[in-house]
Amino acid sequence: MQDCEQSELTTARFIIDRAASRFTVQAFSTGLLSTFGHNPTIAIRDYEGEVDFVPGSYNHASLRLTVKTATLEVTDEMKRDDRIKLESTMRGEVLGVERYPDAVYKSDRIEVHRVSEDLVNASVAGELTLHGTTHPLGFDARVLKIGAMLRVSGQFTLRQSDYGITPVSFAGGTLRLKDELKFSFEVVARKADPRHGDSQV
Repeated sequence: MQDCEQSELTTARFIIDRAASRFTVQAFSTGLLSTFGHNPTIAIRDYEGEVDFVPGSYNHASLRLTVKTATLEVTDEMKRDDRIKLESTMRGEVLGVERYPDAVYKSDRIEVHRVSEDLVNASVAGELTLHGTTHPLGFDARVLKIGAMLRVSGQFTLRQSDYGITPVSFAGGTLRLKDELKFSFEVVARKADPRHGDSQV
């Protein structure tokens, strides 16, 4: 019990700074029209999260992230009507954002390999709840500590079918998006002030 209390006292919390971060999804097309290069890039605009660990040792590390699914936005250059149709289909028919407004990732199984005093490679194992379904999801990340700030970067893939999601389909199926999606992130997290729970900027 004493060890548990001590770990709580020494664990630091870092809050994700969305404005300084980048989180995108790369989709890939298939079907008869896929040769035209319709591989949309989707930006995740609204999310929040935190990273906790014991400074210096990275013990008791955990990650919590919540994404607002209605804020996914196509960033590629395309006709306005095509973009509106794709985003509407993605939010309504595919993600069902009214019923499932949040996607939540949780992990308290993080292993780190120290590269230098301020740089570590992290192996993260956790669970993603998306579209009402929870499924294991792991990824590797590079974590650079700069004073009271973390810069975390990496990528991972997931299959939509694992979460009961049917990929987007257009033009009677002649243009479809593949089941697998590639996520890329470069996230900035700032150390929270333990007195107020907000980040130190």
